[in-house]
Amino acid sequence: MNSALDDPELTRVLDKIYARSWRSDARVMRRARAASRRSTPSAAQFAELCGDAALPVDREVGRLLYTLVRTARPSTVVEFGTSFGASTIYLGAAVRDNQAGRVLGVELNAGKVTAARRNLADAGLAEFAQIVEGDAREVLADVTGPVDFVLLDGWKELYLPVLRLLEPKMPSGALVVADNLPMLPPEYTDWVRDPSNGYTSVTKDCGGGIELSVRSAG
Repeated sequence: MNSALDDPELTRVLDKIYARSWRSDARVMRRARAASRRSTPSAAQFAELCGDAALPVDREVGRLLYTLVRTARPSTVVEFGTSFGASTIYLGAAVRDNQAGRVLGVELNAGKVTAARRNLADAGLAEFAQIVEGDAREVLADVTGPVDFVLLDGWKELYLPVLRLLEPKMPSGALVVADNLPMLPPEYTDWVRDPSNGYTSVTKDCGGGIELSVRSAG
């Protein structure tokens, strides 16, 4: 059986997302950062400022996500920060190839939710991944466990609050991937690097850098 990542339609959708990112992300993020210097935006306000930026995971990170999900075979994958759905496609492709599990993505920006759902459908993965619009701290409070795999790729200051919210639902062996290592708040890295908090964690030079953590206690 060929990998879902080899599907031409899936590849076309990913290429479209990365092309959009190449064309516009730098410009959109410069504008968003300039606005942020004038006043400190909330997560919702910053999501609106970045509404036109695709901000996909690096392709290498995407393939790592696919590989990890194929290997771990999680029953539930939670993604914080879906954007246009590139990472969701990698995760959904792995779930499809595992023939088991589900992906639950959370995205705050309504326009991105619409685009991500369309991209998933175009990639043939709509039945394997659900995208919910809203604040992750509210949406994920009601998610049913076990949560075996977590991707953190949204508002960086919320990485730790979202992780702490999910921890009671995470069994021993659950994996956590935190993207954009140079931007991670020290509160997050301090938490997952302290064994007394129930994690074993390693930094990986993949894409822009990730923190990969495994739940050693659940």
